[in-house]
Amino acid sequence: MGSLKNERSVTGWAKKNPSGILSPYPYTLRKTGPNNVCIKGLHCGFCHAVLRQTKNPLGMQNYPMLPGHELVGEVEEVGSNETKFKGGKAVGVGCLGGCCKSCEPCTSRKKQYCNKRIWSYNNIYHDGQPTQGGFAPPMVVHQQFVVRIPEGLALKHAAPLLCAGVTVYSPLKHFGLIKTGVRGGILGLGGVGHMGVKIGKAMGHHVTVISSSDRKREEATEHLGADEYLVSSDATQMQVATESLDYILDTTPVNHPLEPYISLLKVDGKLIITGVISTPMQFITPMLMLGRKSITGSFIGSMEETQEMLEFCKEKSVESKIEIVKMDYVNTAIERLEKNDVRYRFVVDVAGSKF
Repeated sequence: MGSLKNERSVTGWAKKNPSGILSPYPYTLRKTGPNNVCIKGLHCGFCHAVLRQTKNPLGMQNYPMLPGHELVGEVEEVGSNETKFKGGKAVGVGCLGGCCKSCEPCTSRKKQYCNKRIWSYNNIYHDGQPTQGGFAPPMVVHQQFVVRIPEGLALKHAAPLLCAGVTVYSPLKHFGLIKTGVRGGILGLGGVGHMGVKIGKAMGHHVTVISSSDRKREEATEHLGADEYLVSSDATQMQVATESLDYILDTTPVNHPLEPYISLLKVDGKLIITGVISTPMQFITPMLMLGRKSITGSFIGSMEETQEMLEFCKEKSVESKIEIVKMDYVNTAIERLEKNDVRYRFVVDVAGSKF
């Protein structure tokens, strides 16, 4: 990979064994190669992906694993071939750290769908070294996977946008839903769901939050600005809302029936799945056929969409709702995340934490 400086020893917080506990971990930071950017981390958000990786239910763990895929910080160093980013500028890194660069998704600005994608942590880079995430003061990333944070967008609030924000923005753009007057539903009011409400409203959509109980009604309507709140366990409410929505962003990360939500879609409506679920889901086909409806999925977004989404959020004053924690609290935060005890995203104060 070439180098501007020698490799250096740093300390981050990593999972070292199947216990799931993160603790301080000294490691050698990769060299800043010709096409790389070294970022001084300031804030790093985390979502259910970190929960899945630390709990390791799918057995896809590489030890030691240093997580963090919503990093914002300042450019500390750039490679000899890099001209896009300047020292001291605010930048961010999301889920991706590499790709094959030659497949159709890579050559058509859809690198997130490359079958040889390299995650920004818990993966092996082209040089054979493990990728290390943002739970550390510095991070070295290929410049293709770095985005500018627009001036005026608060860095701590920008961190979750690199995952939750683009996960919402990308399918709305792809399916031609970035226009006023669209009627959208948000299923699940967590980290991604709350951004679905905020971004949908900023686009001029009529937004309905769909939840299994009435517990989050006040939060959804009074604090996040949703237009309506629909309790999915109330058969009368669901009947009234039949065929009323152009799309539903399904952000729920656990198995759930699809048919009640398919019934809410208009003709040509789309149920867009963004929650990671490892068990089969079922529906009967006439529910799709009789309304030409679609069930589809979407995974984060392209680098271009990520940059565009950040500019959109700056223009529309859209921010994520966060709780700031220090790195030594991260294990407690992960346990709270498992219980959905956060509104709506934890963000680690990297710069203010002790390593």
